[in-house]
Amino acid sequence: MELNKVKKEGDIIVKGARVHNLKNVTVSFPRNKLIVVTGVSGSGKSSLTIDTLYAEGQRKYAESLSAYARQFLNRMNKPDVDYIKGLCPAIAIEQKVITRTPRSTVGTMTEIYDYLRLLFARVGSTISPISGQEVRKDDIGDVIEALKKLNQGDKVFILVKFKQHQNREVREELNILMQKGFSRIAVDEEGEEGMAVKRIEELLELDDAALRKEVPAAKSKQGNRVYILIDRLVVKDFDEDDLHRLSDSVGTAFYEGEGDVYAEVIPQKGKKKLLHFNNRFELDGMVFEEPQPNLFSFNNPLGACPTCEGFSLVLGIDEDLVIPDKRLSVFEGAVAPWKGEKLGKWKDYFIRHASKDGFPIHKPIADLTKEQYNYLWKTPGGINDFFKEVEQNLYKVQYRVLLSRYRGRTTCPDCNGYRLRKEALYVKVGGKHIGELCEMPAKDLKAWFDKLKLSAHKQEVAKRILIEIHSRLDTLIKVGLGYLTMNRVANTLSGGESQRIQLTRSLGSNLTDSLYILDEPSIGLHSRDTDNLIKVLKELRDLNNTVVVVEHDEMMMRQADHIIDMGPLASHLGGEVVAEGDYKTLIKNPQSLTGKYLSGALSIVPPKTVRKWTRSIIVEGARHNNLKDITVEFPLNVLCVVSGVSGSGKTTLVKQILYPALQKIKGEFTGEKVGFHKAIKGDVDSIQQIELIDQNPIGKSSRSNPVTYIKAYDEIRDLFAKQPLSKMRGFQPKHFSFNVDGGRCDTCKGEGEQVIEMQFLADVHLVCESCVGKRFKDEVLEVQVNGKNIHDVLEMSVDEAIEFFAPISDAIAKAIQPLSDVGLGYIKLGQSSDTLSGGEAQRVKLASFLGKGRNSNKILFIFDEPTTGLHFHDIKKLLASFDALIEQGHSIIVIEHNTDVIKSADWLIDLGPEAGDGGGAVVFAGKPADIKKVKESHTAKYL
Repeated sequence: MELNKVKKEGDIIVKGARVHNLKNVTVSFPRNKLIVVTGVSGSGKSSLTIDTLYAEGQRKYAESLSAYARQFLNRMNKPDVDYIKGLCPAIAIEQKVITRTPRSTVGTMTEIYDYLRLLFARVGSTISPISGQEVRKDDIGDVIEALKKLNQGDKVFILVKFKQHQNREVREELNILMQKGFSRIAVDEEGEEGMAVKRIEELLELDDAALRKEVPAAKSKQGNRVYILIDRLVVKDFDEDDLHRLSDSVGTAFYEGEGDVYAEVIPQKGKKKLLHFNNRFELDGMVFEEPQPNLFSFNNPLGACPTCEGFSLVLGIDEDLVIPDKRLSVFEGAVAPWKGEKLGKWKDYFIRHASKDGFPIHKPIADLTKEQYNYLWKTPGGINDFFKEVEQNLYKVQYRVLLSRYRGRTTCPDCNGYRLRKEALYVKVGGKHIGELCEMPAKDLKAWFDKLKLSAHKQEVAKRILIEIHSRLDTLIKVGLGYLTMNRVANTLSGGESQRIQLTRSLGSNLTDSLYILDEPSIGLHSRDTDNLIKVLKELRDLNNTVVVVEHDEMMMRQADHIIDMGPLASHLGGEVVAEGDYKTLIKNPQSLTGKYLSGALSIVPPKTVRKWTRSIIVEGARHNNLKDITVEFPLNVLCVVSGVSGSGKTTLVKQILYPALQKIKGEFTGEKVGFHKAIKGDVDSIQQIELIDQNPIGKSSRSNPVTYIKAYDEIRDLFAKQPLSKMRGFQPKHFSFNVDGGRCDTCKGEGEQVIEMQFLADVHLVCESCVGKRFKDEVLEVQVNGKNIHDVLEMSVDEAIEFFAPISDAIAKAIQPLSDVGLGYIKLGQSSDTLSGGEAQRVKLASFLGKGRNSNKILFIFDEPTTGLHFHDIKKLLASFDALIEQGHSIIVIEHNTDVIKSADWLIDLGPEAGDGGGAVVFAGKPADIKKVKESHTAKYL
């Protein structure tokens, strides 16, 4: 039967895809449906979706660009596919952990901050810090509006002040005015009739004495004022010609009066009045910056705080170094520098005075109220005064040493961490400046915008901006990130949070008739939040978009309109479509590995017995971010899992308190700030090393790859250097390295590609023309082991390489084996680290530890969501790797949402019950089987 007849008209049809390990795949994606592509890791899901569908979508988009851009993009490789029919514009949201710069925040990444900047620039009111009044400037329109409101028949003189130049006589000034085309001046003589108008021509005919009498000096002390008459008129219903003339006159007046314009109104009844307009932005003797979007950008010199340059932190006195142990009171010596005979006098002085003021000198610092803590720093004779005195004595070496001991990164004192110059913070909308809005969690910010009242004019100006802000905040809340503030720095986010922020940015644009390809959007989501995410994806589908999701999540599969199962296994044993259809069809298909796990024919069985533990590490009084002063015990030598809804405080507890605090104790401190807690107790000495295995990329450059990271490449190079041809040509192991000159291609320096900078578009990576992407010189590539050269070996998948090397070199096969054990049998040995997903990078790190075998050091491993990107089948392998590490005597703490991992834990710590302010408490700690009894635990419901 012909493929096209079977498939519905308009579906996206991929015919003969052979990218990477795909075996001539032909498959159809039904249009405007939610489609899940699943299968074991490395079965070809990303090859089909990202590398084929999305790449072809991008290439077609490139064809629509200008000739200039196309001359580079023409060389974009066409994916290896016969054809793709019915393709629409494609957007891909990948799993890479995005930027790690300290300038990147949640607000800038979701573009919400860009719209806030626009909102403040368009409708913000600048409020003077002196009088609290709004700063305004008048323009031509304001003057005309004011004149239109006068009574019909009123006479109006439009005037500017007559200014006499220091070195000029009155006669000279009048001559200059004549040359400029002005013919009259007006002198304000007290009286009801208004100004006395005088012709300049007639005045110039008078002698000097008479002229001085007629035109009193501008600097005279009498109340007389001299003005230049720009125009005069009678108020009526102005027609278009009148308005043109009036605009010209007012414009001239603003120019001639250097920003000040006066209008004298002589009404038919009543007193005359003088109206004053100015187009300078000033009040209370201060000149203010006019709002414009860049004034609110901390990445722009115009808006950034000059002290911290927009980073919010400066080098100052670090409170954590001054008071390192917050369990102590002032009396017990909590203030570290107040020690010794000389400096101890500061402590004695403070204690004497503080007790009079009712300050609790015996109370631990951690338990002080905010007011009491401020008193300790700011009172006369407090810590701030102490450091002022130190700074005055910096010419003495001991004071310089003392000061250096307590310096660290602290909040900028000038902008209070808002990152912006003070002029930007004078501008307010709804009574708040932009920095205050960025401190609110997204859900509170949304509530604030819902209540925001603007004048009719401002509402009209801000209409479009507010729609964009609302839609993005809505999406952020729906994908379970309502607890994040806009000023939260990007590098403090978990992998799952970063991906959902990218999702918010893409969904915020509300495109229709497009193809969205998402690479595991449920990463880092608790099952409760996955529910909300599915709703968002369905909304996206209902806007007439085709949504393709690469996913292993069971809930996502149940809700999908169509499932494509790739397999049957990974790498060269995968690359085929095993099954397609809806959830029910998949379960019935005997070929589908995924179907077997979904139907329960195969499952991840929790261990029969839970390991007992005797040793543990205890974090006392943790209250960083949203943690509510909790004490948590982490058992050692077992698999301990920390769970809870997204934003409940897992990352804060494990990555921002436990990990840096242990590093500090071990003397391996990296300068990360340790989150606020009282103490770390327990068997800290039984651990020699702490390893955090998160989703950050392995290696810093594109040269880094799995085989070099696990240190197996050295063996491979040695093997090639021992070949007879190598010996004849004098090749050493270094000739088989792409990191040093010798054997590598000279054109691309062993990169295999050249990067062309595209100015305003993303850089384009093109295959090197000299080595055609093979990285090495031809003479090096002629050296072979069993018919394979060094490039062929780097192109092998891990599983293929193990098969290939097993008969040749047991050492190499064993060195590579751990990559297969952690479920990475499908990745290429020489795959560039920047093409690995967050989850893959994490498992490469895990493999590098498995490969070290019985390490005499007892290591505490901390894993941040290691099941990222794993199929049920691979989670089984991962749990086996964990068991292997524990058997070697190591300890493991895992932050995880995956129910299979939670069930397999020896000890479970569940945080929550909700996210943000509603979280931060320990809901449960114990054996996973016992959590069922805890009603408020969201984790319990999904187990």
